[in-house]
Amino acid sequence: MTPVDLLLEKASQYLPQEKLALVEEAYRFALKAHKGQVRKSGEPYLEHPLQVALTLAELQLDAGSLVAALLHDVTEDCNVPITQIEGKFGSEVAKLVDGTTKLGRLSLQVPSGAERRGGIASRQQAESLRKMLVAMAEDLRVVFIKLADRLHNMRTLDALSSDRRRSISRETLEIYAPLAHRLGIWELKWQLEDLAFRYLESRKYNRLVNLVATRRTEREDFIEKIIKILREEFDKVKLKAEILGRPKHLYSIYHKMEKYAAQGKHFDDIYDLLALRVLVDTIPDCYNAVGIVHSLWHPLPGTFDDYIANPKPNGYQALHTAVMCLGTTPLEVQIRTRDMHHIAEYGVASHWRYKGGDKGDIRFEERVGWLRQLIDWHRELSGAEEFLESVKTDIFIDQVFVFSPKGEIKDLPKGATPLDFAYRIHTELGHRCIGAKVNGRMVPLDYQLHNGDVVEILATKREKGPTRDWLNPHLGYIKTSHAKEKIRQWFKKQERAENIEHGRELLEKELKQLGLQFSNREKLAELFKYSNAEDFLAAIGYGGISVHQIALKLAAQQEQPRPVVDLSPPKPPKSTVQVLGVGDLLTNLAGCCHPVPGDSIVGYVTRSRGITVHRRDCYNVVNEDEKERLIKVEWGKSDSQYPVSIQIEALDRVGLVRDISTVVAEEQVNIASMNVVEHNDRTTSLYLTLETRGLAQLSRLLTRIGGVRGVSSVFRVGDDSTVKQRPPA
Repeated sequence: MTPVDLLLEKASQYLPQEKLALVEEAYRFALKAHKGQVRKSGEPYLEHPLQVALTLAELQLDAGSLVAALLHDVTEDCNVPITQIEGKFGSEVAKLVDGTTKLGRLSLQVPSGAERRGGIASRQQAESLRKMLVAMAEDLRVVFIKLADRLHNMRTLDALSSDRRRSISRETLEIYAPLAHRLGIWELKWQLEDLAFRYLESRKYNRLVNLVATRRTEREDFIEKIIKILREEFDKVKLKAEILGRPKHLYSIYHKMEKYAAQGKHFDDIYDLLALRVLVDTIPDCYNAVGIVHSLWHPLPGTFDDYIANPKPNGYQALHTAVMCLGTTPLEVQIRTRDMHHIAEYGVASHWRYKGGDKGDIRFEERVGWLRQLIDWHRELSGAEEFLESVKTDIFIDQVFVFSPKGEIKDLPKGATPLDFAYRIHTELGHRCIGAKVNGRMVPLDYQLHNGDVVEILATKREKGPTRDWLNPHLGYIKTSHAKEKIRQWFKKQERAENIEHGRELLEKELKQLGLQFSNREKLAELFKYSNAEDFLAAIGYGGISVHQIALKLAAQQEQPRPVVDLSPPKPPKSTVQVLGVGDLLTNLAGCCHPVPGDSIVGYVTRSRGITVHRRDCYNVVNEDEKERLIKVEWGKSDSQYPVSIQIEALDRVGLVRDISTVVAEEQVNIASMNVVEHNDRTTSLYLTLETRGLAQLSRLLTRIGGVRGVSSVFRVGDDSTVKQRPPA
């Protein structure tokens, strides 16, 4: 059967005959327009629009979508005017083709070279995403076509170069798969994720394919046995149900493996690798079915989720449970009605099957309400990059639903706080917030909200603004970029001189904490694309740039592209430093200044121990007489741990060391040594040697330690052998 015959057969299952004739006419039109054209893979170009239309037919989209899918490249690649399409197929199809063509011209991919260094890439990517998402609010079918277009491109990615494959795959994983998830189109989401995973992590992908295949027969036999037992129990109570084995998709398994590995668990411990899906006729049947499952096998604690009573933001509904069956084998069971199943597979796209895209449908409006939010943000946010941040943090991640005291429901990203809720209600309420109650109890402002929480914001009546601590990402006061932007705008309106002075204080404090000497403020400003130091300091002052971003930027200046790996297994060096212009040399990190990735470094040629790597501001380097023994070196790529010494000044109290140790442990940093010196004025000095992965992690950790109760200052010091000799006061 040819692809066009398959398309017409699938479409005939839900479209009337006159609509099929329109689809067939569009195929003939596209066949003539694309005559003689071939893709990079060598296949006739018409194969691409046919496969896009076939994907939409599987989603059971309307005839207009199928026609537009067949014609979506004729204006761009065949110079067919949009007016000709409108005259032959109508204004609705012409509008869909025009919208899809415009989206096709947008590149969400990140360029390389000078454009990336100049910041053009992120602006172009953000502006393209802004246009695409705003176009969605006008007609979602444009984006359905775009998603199907991307799916077929991913299936034929082998025809492109390796760099191009990775670039497109990364974009697919970061933008298109989350977009399909947000629209609830699971059928497209999992395929996009698995294909992108294949090209981005080919070794891990192939390893996982082999792992899953190794015991497939055993798993299939087990599932068949469980289905037989469950069907017999359903028959006893005359419950009509379709029971299916549910395959777990590779990218999903990979994520689960990463999570389990962090907990010290094995691949075989993944309980939902084995899964059943039960389809029934009615909602009461769903609850009857889960009751039978729980009576047969012991449910695992904390694994029952009722998404029927509490649907997910994308409209997904089902009952989820996990049970321990036939001894010690964990099994996940999903139970849903057939209508719920169709919505779960095809999401918002299923709306066109039942309603034909009628925007008057209340349930449809509720499920795409977040698109209306996009339009509001499109008007409010000053730049495309802020819009991109909002979409990635506030739209493309899991949501929680919380209530106001009056019962109004608000959806927020997972991890959102009462401050995020306050700013979602009204900007002024956020600015005047002084506290919050959740479910009638006072909670700190960094409390993470959960589904069903009732949130009451306590606000002062007098004029009040936010504090700069709210913008500190390490303190966890706000999660949403919407709230961050509102706070930044407030500080932007304050006196410029005040912002410059506060920015200077923050910068000096950060550099001191990290033990860095960076006197050229103009050069630092250039790294952030500011033409002068005052604008740069003002941006730090009002929160446009965080001190953590500065640490990341300084660390990035030292990072180099990953070198080509030699397949022969050489003995790993003691440090991950590259000696420029020289072959493989023994390098060691200096014990006097303890450099870490992100520090500006220089090598010193020793007489018998290879190259010793120092920080450029190290006392021994600055005062070195034989300058000719200094050599250029740079950091390579590594996950190694580097020792760094820090000093903490604090009020002496019970539990101080415990609280500091907890913060360090939460950052997954090891304490190699600790020395505590008590002083007569009831203060104490703590000298810690930490094993960190670099400057960025160190910056984050110092900020968090500075927030521990009683700590007055924390900063990086030099040789830990010298600080330990400090006598008590």
